[in-house]
Amino acid sequence: MATNQQRREAAKRKLERQLVRRAERAKRRKIVGAGVVGGVVLIVAGLVVWIVNSGGSSDEPAAAPPSSSTPPVPSVTNIPTQRTALPQRPKALPNPTTCSYPADSKSAPSAKKPTVPEGKNVSSNGTVNVTMKTAQGDIPLTLDRSLAPCTVQAFESLAKQGFFTDTICHRLGVTDLQMLQCGDPSAKGDVTTDGRGGPGFTVPDEFIDGEKYGRGILAMANTGQPNSGGSQFFMVYGTAELPPQYTIFGSISDEGLKVLDKIAKAGIGAIGQDGSTGEPKQPVKFTAVTVS
Repeated sequence: MATNQQRREAAKRKLERQLVRRAERAKRRKIVGAGVVGGVVLIVAGLVVWIVNSGGSSDEPAAAPPSSSTPPVPSVTNIPTQRTALPQRPKALPNPTTCSYPADSKSAPSAKKPTVPEGKNVSSNGTVNVTMKTAQGDIPLTLDRSLAPCTVQAFESLAKQGFFTDTICHRLGVTDLQMLQCGDPSAKGDVTTDGRGGPGFTVPDEFIDGEKYGRGILAMANTGQPNSGGSQFFMVYGTAELPPQYTIFGSISDEGLKVLDKIAKAGIGAIGQDGSTGEPKQPVKFTAVTVS
């Protein structure tokens, strides 16, 4: 039988073995815990790198950055090659006829002060040839008195007085309204202010039922109000789905259409408030205007 001394020594050795085992278990737990934490950190880091490099998906491109609030500048497409026929009056106008050109107090003031056409004994027969010379090329026009005698007289008078010389074409359309608008004496190439000038008088409307606007058509611009035309006009080189509210008074030659096509293909520089037209990227300035 063991003595008390032997029992105490045996108990002491047992306690020492238990303490050693506990220490070893604690050490193992620390090692395992550190390994787990390290593994989690590596996994998370790997996921972050994968997400950044893949854009969140292995088979789709990363999301595009938010688009700018500025709308994209439109470019010209699908310019038709076929001309639009000039309209014809079902009944000829009186020849000669009388025209009225009331003063215009609503257009922007201009340094150019042309003489108002007399408006008496205005011919409604024949044509007038006008060539608008620009750095981009000459744009020959044919004005037709039988379509709009009052408009033709006003335009011819302004051209002979040098009113259009040194003025710019301030508005270009390249999508649904493919035209170049000119004739504002106060235009400075600023899309926010251009398009408000005139000759100081108004030109009467001379619409024709069923008239259509398309390639080769020359027409007067207006403010949207009756008899509000002036000196601004537009030359259609392509498509122009417009209501018959703009006086057609002539046509553009094939040579002139080539120049307009070139201007249109150069595109728009600064877009206007309507979001579809703007100033021509290739500046268009009338250096001289001849009438024959």
